Amino acid sequence: MNADRSGQLGSVRYQPDERPAPAVTLGLALQSSVLIIARIVVVPMFVVRAAGGTEAYLSWALFATVSVCGLTTVLQAVRLGRIGSGYVAVMGTSLAVGGVAITAVAEGGPPLLATLTLVTAVVPLILSARLALFRRVLTPTVSGTVIMLIPVTLMPSAFGLLEDVPSSTPPIAAPLVAISTLAVIVVVTLKGSATMRLWSPVVGVVAGSMVAAIFGLYDVDSIAGASWIGIPEAAWPGLDLDFGPLFWALLPAYVLVSLINSVQTISNAVGTQRVSWRRMRAVDYRAVQRTVATAGVGNILCGLAATVPTTLLTTSVAVTGLTGAAARPVGIGVGVVFMALALLPKALAVVLAIPGPVVAAYLVVLMATILLLGMKMVLHDGIDHRHGLIVGVAFSLGVGFQYGAIFPEFANDFAGGLLKSGVTAGGLVAIAMTVLMEIANPRRSRIETVLDVSALPKIREFIAAFASRGDWDESMVHRLEAAAEETVLTLSGVQEGVAASGDRRLLLTAHRDDGGAVLEFLAASGEGNLQDRLALLAEETGEVWVERELSLRLLHHLASSVRHEQYHDTDIVTVRVAPPVKSDRRP
Repeated sequence: MNADRSGQLGSVRYQPDERPAPAVTLGLALQSSVLIIARIVVVPMFVVRAAGGTEAYLSWALFATVSVCGLTTVLQAVRLGRIGSGYVAVMGTSLAVGGVAITAVAEGGPPLLATLTLVTAVVPLILSARLALFRRVLTPTVSGTVIMLIPVTLMPSAFGLLEDVPSSTPPIAAPLVAISTLAVIVVVTLKGSATMRLWSPVVGVVAGSMVAAIFGLYDVDSIAGASWIGIPEAAWPGLDLDFGPLFWALLPAYVLVSLINSVQTISNAVGTQRVSWRRMRAVDYRAVQRTVATAGVGNILCGLAATVPTTLLTTSVAVTGLTGAAARPVGIGVGVVFMALALLPKALAVVLAIPGPVVAAYLVVLMATILLLGMKMVLHDGIDHRHGLIVGVAFSLGVGFQYGAIFPEFANDFAGGLLKSGVTAGGLVAIAMTVLMEIANPRRSRIETVLDVSALPKIREFIAAFASRGDWDESMVHRLEAAAEETVLTLSGVQEGVAASGDRRLLLTAHRDDGGAVLEFLAASGEGNLQDRLALLAEETGEVWVERELSLRLLHHLASSVRHEQYHDTDIVTVRVAPPVKSDRRP
């Protein structure tokens, strides 16, 4: 059962609540920063160059992006109220925004990008506050499908950078630079150790830039002319507050991309918790909510600074897992290093000088990684014929609309061109099909009552009525009643001698699944996680039975799995109960 998973994560050197020596903290922060910085700057550089933006704006965008990512990384580590996860959660830029951001900068300029980023910053803030309400719509199937469509929408712009070289350049230069970059990244990734695989993008970009320098494509003069300390001279682009037709045409796509960025942040926040503790713990969704809220704050800052929005990077999870450095001071150090780099124009000039073919080759690898991430999300909870249909239809329609193969005369004009984006079209189809699937599912039985021992008779009647509509025997009915009773006792705090407050409400839903039953308990938040406590019980070998453990031990025996999701305002406990096997039945 899920609650029994309590393995050791031996690679964790420093847990979030531990404090390494200052010199060790600085070393780990510098190491993590070098590994991640390239992933942060590549998106704004790609967007501005593909949109034909000026070099002055590109310098400003890189400065603003690195500064905001550094500040929000610090906020994630320090945790202020409901802001900050309390983990090493390195914030960066998401390639998901690439397509719509390129259109915004190309057709409306940086002010339009700023306004879209600022307005849609409300999406992660709302999602963080009411995360529990969206769990059945923002499924791994929907999120994975949209993420798989991101490379489809970005390929034309990414491959366009292959020709971003001066006209006087020899024809062989751009292909050779791109091939050398891609080849080095692929070889190091396939043949290198786990440590070298993380360095492969950096090594590939350096190798490609060296080849580009042979053909005069690497702008060394701009690096020499950049100052060591300071901020870009370009003025703040401002906001576009006209809210014209172009704003309304791009807003739906930007909202959906912001939603997908938030889903990606949620997934990476869960992954961060998995690699941050030596002992496996249940996911604390309150920390996930704080992570998403911090991303929302970062997007507000990005909007005010006229640059692309932020998200929690998958690379951050990989680096934390490799280094084993999950201590909060390390996260603070990474953020401080980023902010320091933003004030070093010469360091940013080294990045700005990277030629277009090198960036294009790097993006090919990045898009492959994103495609794989989407596939993993789709397969995360398994895939049946219904979810497979959603993925197949949504992805196919997304590709068709993106490349103008589906009624272009209609799609180009519908809702201001809403369906011209493959991410938007495919995402809307996936969400609509998921909602239809939920509607078509058998209706869940439900009951709402007070979370108290006095409600147990009413809950037993509800379970009996639910079981009577199935073909279960008496032993299954008793098992369901017992599992529901022990869960209620545990949530209400009775087994620990804590009186439940009279205003705490419980919503209990029940439905059939694969021959068994699923009971879902929604209650006001409490303290402690049932999964963690059940895991500890499973590890104990002694015969000591104390009263407060009795309900947990019975629940451990009755349920085939227990999942406890804790949010700021809600506890959701999902208990799966399988029918007893014949050997368990008594004559």
